[in-house]
Amino acid sequence: MASNNDQDHRQAMIFDVGGVLLDWNPRHLYRKFFNGDHEGMERFLREIDFNNWNLHQDAGRPFSEAVALLSAEHPQWAELIQAYHSRWEETILGPIQGSLEILAELRQSGYPLYALSNFSIEKFALVQNRYDFFSWFEHILLSAQVQLAKPDPKIFQVFLEQIEQEAGQCLLIDDSGPNIETARQLGFDVIHFQSSGQLRAELNQRGIL
Repeated sequence: MASNNDQDHRQAMIFDVGGVLLDWNPRHLYRKFFNGDHEGMERFLREIDFNNWNLHQDAGRPFSEAVALLSAEHPQWAELIQAYHSRWEETILGPIQGSLEILAELRQSGYPLYALSNFSIEKFALVQNRYDFFSWFEHILLSAQVQLAKPDPKIFQVFLEQIEQEAGQCLLIDDSGPNIETARQLGFDVIHFQSSGQLRAELNQRGIL
C-alpha cells in the first residue's frame, strides 16, 4: 500500500457500477421471457421506453410506484414490467472479473477509490453485501440518495463536494457516453469503458497501472 502522503497526490479513481464492475443488463432477465426472439425483446424495451422509465427509479422513485404507473400505461406487458421488480437480481450475471482485478490493483497501489452510480437504493441493498469490493470504496454515491441521476451535471457537483475533490483530480470510468461527455465538460479525466481489456490498456497508457 502507498503511504497516506502518496495517496494525497494520486488521482481519485471513480467507478460506475452497472456495466463496469457488475454485468448488469435488463436483457439478462428478459431473454428468459422471449425464447430467443431478440427482436421481440428489443421492441418490448422500446415500447415501454425502458431506459427512461428506469432512470426515474435511479433518481429515487420507488419500484412499486414505477411498476404501477407503467403497467397502467401498458397493461399487456404488466407481467414483464412486474418481473423487473420481483426478479431484478436476475439482471446481474455477476461481477466483471477483469474490472475487479483492475480495481484490486488500484487499491493495492494506494489509489483512492470511489463509486458514483445510477442505482436504486432498494436494489443496491440486494447486492451491497454480496460483493466484497463495495467495501473497498472510500465513498459511494448512489443517484437515488440525492434524487439526481447521471448525466445531470448536478450529481457530479454534489459528488465532488462530498469527496472534497476538484474535478481535475478525478478519473471517471463509466460505460455511458452521455455520462462521460458531461464529466469531461466539467473537467474530469475520463475513460469511456468498453471492456476490462480496453480499460487496462488506457490505464497503462496513463502510467496508472
